[in-house]
Amino acid sequence: MDNILMNKAAIKILEDWDPFNIGEDSYETETADVVAALQGIDDPSQLAKVIQQVYEHSFEQWIPFEKCVEISYKLIAIKFEAKCIV
Repeated sequence: MDNILMNKAAIKILEDWDPFNIGEDSYETETADVVAALQGIDDPSQLAKVIQQVYEHSFEQWIPFEKCVEISYKLIAIKFEAKCIV
């Protein structure tokens, strides 16, 4: 899995997440920010903080940290799967 496929998989996970129940197509900017952050972050807690900040900044709504950690683990798993496939 190369970076393009990894990014597509990460985008799909984030689109399906829909933390504010406003529709999958409502998070393009946030998805791009989180996928960009994923490139340089391997720690789920650190990524979860970024996810929480990005979404809260855009929507001015709080997301429980546990929900952000849950999604960050899925994203990190995709990233490591991409690194392992040669």
